[in-house]
Amino acid sequence: MRNEIYLAYDYPLLSMFWTMLWFFLWIMWFILLFRIISDIFRDDGLGGWGKTGWLVFVIVLPFLGVFVYLIARGKGMGGREIGHARAQQAAFDDYIKKTAGAGGPASSADELAKLSDMRARGDITDDEFRRAKELVLSGAGPTAPPGTAGASSPH
Repeated sequence: MRNEIYLAYDYPLLSMFWTMLWFFLWIMWFILLFRIISDIFRDDGLGGWGKTGWLVFVIVLPFLGVFVYLIARGKGMGGREIGHARAQQAAFDDYIKKTAGAGGPASSADELAKLSDMRARGDITDDEFRRAKELVLSGAGPTAPPGTAGASSPH
C-alpha cells in the first residue's frame, strides 16, 4: 500500500478560505504598521523624543503600540495625510507652472527664427512665411504654435 498525500483532499475549501483570510489580515497588518510609522515621521507637531518614543513603542510592542497609537492619534492621521497630499499637489503644480513658463514670452527674433526654420524645412510656403512675418513684426495677435502661423492669419 502506498502512502501518498493528495493535497486537494486534505485541504478542504473552508480551510483554504481561512488561510486566505489570515493571509489578507497579515498583509493588512503590515500596511497599517507602515502607515503608522510613516505618520510618526510625517507629523511636524511631534518632537524628536516623541517620535522616538512612539517608534520604539510601535516596534517593540507592535500590536499594543499600533492600537494605542490609533486610539491616541488616529483622528489626526487623516488630516496629516490630506495635508501631505495637498503639499505634493501644490509642489507638482508649481513645477508645471515653472517648467511651462520657463521660456517666458518669445521675442520677435525668436519667432522669426522659428518661422525661418519652418520655411527651410518646407513646413510652410514662402507666402505663409511672409504673412506670418508681417504678423510677428506688427505685433498683431498672439503668437501661434509652430505649424499654424500661416493658417491663423486673415485672408
